[in-house]
Amino acid sequence: MSLESRVRPADGEPEGALVLLHGRGADEFDLFPLLDVFDPERRLVAATPRAPLGLPPGGWHWYAFREVGHPDPATFDRVYPVAARWLDDFLGNNDVPPERLVLGGFSQGGVMTYALGLGAGRPRPAALVALSSFVPTVDGFDLDLAPPLPPVAIGHGTLDPVIPVEFGRAARALLEEAGADVLYREYPLPHTIDPRFARELPEWIAQQLKAGQTRRV
Repeated sequence: MSLESRVRPADGEPEGALVLLHGRGADEFDLFPLLDVFDPERRLVAATPRAPLGLPPGGWHWYAFREVGHPDPATFDRVYPVAARWLDDFLGNNDVPPERLVLGGFSQGGVMTYALGLGAGRPRPAALVALSSFVPTVDGFDLDLAPPLPPVAIGHGTLDPVIPVEFGRAARALLEEAGADVLYREYPLPHTIDPRFARELPEWIAQQLKAGQTRRV
């Protein structure tokens, strides 16, 4: 099992990396236009991988589930190491250290963002962006919420019938209690990405990368 992906090069030497993970039923083309929205000056090498599990009659997903908030352990356990290996290889092939990565996703992609960005034993990225998603609870899978945590931007629609906004609020509460710096936005929309929040994120992303660079000096 491996991941297909689309890559958008940086203009010049990349200052970091941006990876966006799509939601259930979509593919690597779905969030690709957001790469230029989040990084309009193309300072980052960016990519949108495709989830490895197919859905009939089309589309892809990261895991099966019976209950929102609880990915199926069997499919999650198969996909998680594959996604982690792809992410590590992408960074290594582009000479970008993990602490210069901004990792984000929508719906299931946001769930995988939390898992890959906060999973026990995983390197800390520069920042996480979780859109209309939740922090996963999976038997046998542990998060590492010990500080320091990366800053997290969370956006969630108050009219979301797929992943209710309570999941976004719970993620915010969990992360803030653990000491994370959280940018949180709610909007009166269903299961989608608010264009206004999307336009807010480029400045936030640039700030997190700059702050991370300052911390290392």
